Amino acid sequence: MATIVPAAIGTPTLRIDGRAKVTGSARYPSDVAVPNAAHAFLVTSTIARGRVAGFDLAEARRVPGVLDILTHEDVAGQVQPPSAPGGKGKATTTLESDIVWHAGQIIAVVIADSYEAAREAAHKVVVRYEPQPPAASFDSPGVTLESAAAANKQSDPQVGDAAAAFAAADVKIEASYATPTQHHNPMELFTTTCLWSGDRLIIHEPSQFVHGVRAEVARQLGLNLEHVRVLSRFVGGGFGSRGGITARTAWIALAARRLNRPVKLVATRSQGFTIATYRAETRHHLRLGATPDGTLVSLSHDGWEVTSRPSTYNVSGTGTTARLYRCDNVATKVTIVHADRNTPGFMRAPPETPYLFALESAMDELAVALKLDPVELRRCNDTAVEPIHGLPYSSRNLMACFDAAAEAFGWKDRSAEPGSMRADDWLIGWGCAAATYHASISAAAARVQLTPEGSVRVETAAHDIGTGAYTVIAMIAADRLGVGVDKVSVLIGDSDLPPGGLAAGSTHTASVCTVVAKACDQIKERIAEAATRANEGPFAGADPTSLVLSQASLRAANGTSEPLDKAVARLGGVVEVYAENLPPGAPARGAHMVYHGQPAMARGSELKDQIRHSFGAQFVEVRVHALTREIRVPRAVGAFAAGTIVNPVTARSQLMGGMIWGISAALHEATEIDHARATYTNDDLAEYLVPVNADIGTVEVQFVPEEDHHVNPLGIKGIGELGTTGMNAAVANAVYHATGMRIRKLPIRIEGLLA
Repeated sequence: MATIVPAAIGTPTLRIDGRAKVTGSARYPSDVAVPNAAHAFLVTSTIARGRVAGFDLAEARRVPGVLDILTHEDVAGQVQPPSAPGGKGKATTTLESDIVWHAGQIIAVVIADSYEAAREAAHKVVVRYEPQPPAASFDSPGVTLESAAAANKQSDPQVGDAAAAFAAADVKIEASYATPTQHHNPMELFTTTCLWSGDRLIIHEPSQFVHGVRAEVARQLGLNLEHVRVLSRFVGGGFGSRGGITARTAWIALAARRLNRPVKLVATRSQGFTIATYRAETRHHLRLGATPDGTLVSLSHDGWEVTSRPSTYNVSGTGTTARLYRCDNVATKVTIVHADRNTPGFMRAPPETPYLFALESAMDELAVALKLDPVELRRCNDTAVEPIHGLPYSSRNLMACFDAAAEAFGWKDRSAEPGSMRADDWLIGWGCAAATYHASISAAAARVQLTPEGSVRVETAAHDIGTGAYTVIAMIAADRLGVGVDKVSVLIGDSDLPPGGLAAGSTHTASVCTVVAKACDQIKERIAEAATRANEGPFAGADPTSLVLSQASLRAANGTSEPLDKAVARLGGVVEVYAENLPPGAPARGAHMVYHGQPAMARGSELKDQIRHSFGAQFVEVRVHALTREIRVPRAVGAFAAGTIVNPVTARSQLMGGMIWGISAALHEATEIDHARATYTNDDLAEYLVPVNADIGTVEVQFVPEEDHHVNPLGIKGIGELGTTGMNAAVANAVYHATGMRIRKLPIRIEGLLA
């Protein structure tokens, strides 16, 4: 293989799509102009459980411009139900039957010449219900419980005898914790535009997996894969909400086919709370036992998660909490609670955000009981192997992160006694917590072209959900082929391109960049081999592995060079390579799977020979007003070890955004539920609280250098979700340090501190 010339990787690089985004020339799916488009508006259920007894559509049909109204009475059976989130259990249905599974369920679709006419007609649809009493949440009458292990054929991590070890422990902590329902609320609304060109369906929809949407809609409508094309060039935020299929897409496609006309749907913000997924509310019971010096001897973690009636979706974060620290006796169990709600799904760091809140809060409580510094408690329970199966970590720099963040934060100046740090009327609290996320990679494919002029074109059905994917893909190609980033064009977000995999689980940069690098290396090899096989030229008979591409030329170690156009001309002009990458540990049919819309992951937490994770440490300062109990967050510091950082600019942005979201999870975000009606009451951005600039002080991100080429040849680990993990616990721990009040239920608000 030709020598690699380091060039772009690790160099701070501005987003190559930044100008398009800030000037408005970037076209998001709902921005795409489609000629003669009709507009759809959803009618959603106002009850949470029961049946639709019938409709009165007469007044709605009289609205000028109304073209069609879809209900189960005339379209049932024409579309197969969507797959359940995560492939667990069954999905709640929509227009397939008269069953109402949850409030806000799609029960009719109105299509008209204009958005305004469709909206007006939708509000005039009269629905007759046969309601039943709904069960909203954990303690509601009528909920049913099911073991997650039994429902989804998964295991509850355990080792040793946790109960006996806890009973014999010198120091014990036993406490319960809770996290609320939360919704993604990406800036871009949930939108779908469908048009038919003959028997081919074209879909414009924000997606984290265009090949997944293509395969699922093809299945629902009984189409061949090649008859569906999904386009999603730009995505206005996803956070997990666009990782799977929702019920809306196939119905809009059906509406477009019925009318023989393009149909566009832009759901309202309120409808986005119920037609897509969300973070399930959870409860936790933790028991920690330790020796007087802080060594953990017992760890028990029971978790409960709310889901819908037919689904068995759950995230089971005990897979992370059981393995984070050294402990010989571990017991875990996860229980699914079925209620009359829409099915939850993946939301940034799905298992770790709620489950680490419980563990890292309990660790802080244990440190207090031991009169031990919380950082030192983590240090004495650090481990090079995970405790359940004794697998080694491919790399583990947790304590290096704690040391770096503690130094930057000034942790050594902390007074340990709660309530002992104060500035005028403000109580000052400092808290910390561990951050971790698995380092995984997916099967992926890419096509790369190199022209004689040194221009590079990369084609892969990857996705930029705001993470900077366009830029890091261009950087990898530039680095590998020895050209400037400005010479690279990147085409993504189209299911007609080779599959880039699912942009989720912090896998996308590793997955796509690895296969792009592989394709570029094959281009270099072809050029070098052609140059050394030539009968004439400066490299005839040379060792092809000694040649490099750099600055639009082919070079040898002795300084001999040849313009790139001559080197490429030997191969007939443009050099194009198609490559697939199937990472070790991924399913053997991984390449086939991603082409058919199925993720094919080598999961860092589920490998047979080692465990692969990124690590970090979160430190935060809160100030609580002594009288009003107002909470402020003047500063936060996070240090993270996450392998190769391709672009420090976008990586810092990702980690900073994650830290802010962690603060938001601790102090702001909660979807409020009317327990009598099983409905969401703050389903808009006026009342669903998220932090604004005034809520966030300084946020400092530090990169802890780390090389880990076990994870993939480039050593890339995911960071998109790492930054949010542990922060909610760090904030709660800081609030305790400031006030002496241990709040175990999120979000922490003034009323909780006034109790």
